[in-house]
Amino acid sequence: MRKPFFADRVDAGHQLVQEVRSRKELKAIDNPVVLGLPRGGVPVAAEVAKALGADLDVLVVRKLGVPYRPELAMGAVGEDGITVLNHDIIERADVTTAEKDAVLRRQRREVEQRALRFRPQQREPISLKDRTALIVDDGVATGATAQVAGQLAKARGAERVILLIPVAPYVVFQRLAGSDEFDDVVCLYTPVRFHSVGAYYADFEQITDSQVRHILGA
Repeated sequence: MRKPFFADRVDAGHQLVQEVRSRKELKAIDNPVVLGLPRGGVPVAAEVAKALGADLDVLVVRKLGVPYRPELAMGAVGEDGITVLNHDIIERADVTTAEKDAVLRRQRREVEQRALRFRPQQREPISLKDRTALIVDDGVATGATAQVAGQLAKARGAERVILLIPVAPYVVFQRLAGSDEFDDVVCLYTPVRFHSVGAYYADFEQITDSQVRHILGA
């Protein structure tokens, strides 16, 4: 049986930090903002922010799951109403316009509610204007949520947007690396035969909203 690449999300964060520090172009980044994708990306992002002495915040994004196969992403939605749709999957899965719109409405409400939970007292997001945004997740399967996060960071004025992820399918990594959303993509492992993100962790327990709030508060 293959040994997992990461002990847990903290270990994934440490490994990402080592990779960042090994790259001259990333070591020279001045005053970055580290942005975790809730929930699982936040513990990883916290380790990166701590090591770099950087500000830590979240970008709230949600996968749009196919109604009868919610694990299959037909797109994603994020704060500020930014949306990415995978029309190939929508067509192949025979998702009707009414079904798609219902999922969109539900997930947009969830994004709004989570943003309020993670930023209490109406706290504004940390300004990204003219700064480098380091977007961090615990892994990528389809890339839809990462794309939305990248678009959101650029819409909020980030000068550069860099995606840091522990693992992603090779084809998805290639697509993200060549996309307009990111100036650079750092991915530690890009297996051709990808399973699920959790398959590459020894410990992949679910992260709660309370844990996210605690990490952001710390």
